[in-house]
Amino acid sequence: MDDKQIFADRALAEIAQSMAEPARARMLCCLMDGHARTATELAAVGEIGASTASVHLARLSGAGLIECQSQGRHRYYRLAGGEVGTALEAMLVLAGRHLGKAQQRFEPSTPVGLREARRCYDHLAGDWAVRLHDHALRHAWIAADAELARAYTLSEAGQLAFGALGLDMAAVQASRRRLACACMDWSVRSPHLGGALGAAWLQLLIKEAWVEGALDSRALRITPRGRARLQRLLGARSHEA
Repeated sequence: MDDKQIFADRALAEIAQSMAEPARARMLCCLMDGHARTATELAAVGEIGASTASVHLARLSGAGLIECQSQGRHRYYRLAGGEVGTALEAMLVLAGRHLGKAQQRFEPSTPVGLREARRCYDHLAGDWAVRLHDHALRHAWIAADAELARAYTLSEAGQLAFGALGLDMAAVQASRRRLACACMDWSVRSPHLGGALGAAWLQLLIKEAWVEGALDSRALRITPRGRARLQRLLGARSHEA
């Protein structure tokens, strides 16, 4: 085994150990909505004291899972990037499978408020997000990248279709991040759309008031306007929660 493989194995183990504590896991899940929070707020989420929270936050920061930004007298913590949010969503999928084995049959354990639509860091997750992903694949707006796992390429038809919906496709394609990728959805157990395209889609939904969110939750509420437009676009209703 070469040095690079040994380093990768150790780094993976360190990241896994950093997540493997209930209070730290709750803190990370809380930050999956893309908002920054103070140590005091995260201590409350983790149900621990301020001094213990500081130790946990230092551990998460050292593992590269969160980053801290100082502003005046306050320090704000957020996930260190979209790839961390994607990894956490995948871990929640595994957790759900483990729970399903214990129950002998799978039943979504996702809270009702998160099941229909929610933030997965900076892109949309939940039932409507999976439906958009599947719609884009069926209509060949996106296609699996032959070289990159879980990545998608954007077709000319997709560029026109997303542009017609209101996305600034020039800005999306100019982004330095991955254009589009499959992010396994925690509640539906099927991929939703991540990457620059997924992030732009969520921002458009917010701008056009198709969805509404809150600072203290990952959940997103589909507005009456948004529900009508999404049903028209996708030609299907969401599953009843």
